[in-house]
Amino acid sequence: MQTNHVIKLEEIHKTYHTGEVDVHAVRGVSLDILAGEFVAIMGSSGSGKSTLMNMIGALDRPTAGHYWLDGIDISTLNRDELADIRNEKIGFVFQGFNLLSRTSALENVEMPMQYSRVRIPAPEQFERATHALGLVGLGQRADHHPNQLSGGQQQRVAIARALVNRPSLLLADEPTGNLDSQTSIEIMGVFQKLNEQGITIVMVTHELDVARYTKRMVILRDGKILTDEKVADRLNAEQELGKLKQEQKAVQLA
Repeated sequence: MQTNHVIKLEEIHKTYHTGEVDVHAVRGVSLDILAGEFVAIMGSSGSGKSTLMNMIGALDRPTAGHYWLDGIDISTLNRDELADIRNEKIGFVFQGFNLLSRTSALENVEMPMQYSRVRIPAPEQFERATHALGLVGLGQRADHHPNQLSGGQQQRVAIARALVNRPSLLLADEPTGNLDSQTSIEIMGVFQKLNEQGITIVMVTHELDVARYTKRMVILRDGKILTDEKVADRLNAEQELGKLKQEQKAVQLA
């Protein structure tokens, strides 16, 4: 297997047993994602995208097939080993931010390092968290609490938290789902800049407009890959923000 694979799925199946009925959520998915890719996984409700995302995130195990993350066969790991893999190799970004309300942005970002197997000294935690906040453009808001931040800023804190352990993979589940149009574009701009720096990103979304900011789109239907193609008409967040601001200015002047 090539060493630059971050994700390699081979004939992955996931079957849920509910009473006397077997639900085949994922049916024989094979997928390779290389280091530095930016991939959207799409599909309607019931397509299997959330189940696939949970398996990629090592939150659930496949019923059959193999999954290698950064060269490690996830299928062979026990629960504690899976927890270590999640903390060390995967950064999660969720739709709902999941920030601790009574702690500062900096403390929220430091949190994953406190669960690391290898103890990280407090000065290094501070340095890494500060750097991660700087990467998402929030270096000046480190001491702010979530209720002092906008939705977009809270999501940036969540992205910084996902980056702080220097994961192999950034996994984003509907990261713009709770945001307005302009803030969604801004967040996709953060992802685009991170990806330009070489960070591998896999994002689940049901919004085609959001998926067009990625480089590759995998569409699922009935638990199988329907299409897997490069994004031909890719959007640039910086340009789209510029257009939106011009439109807003024109409306104000009208």
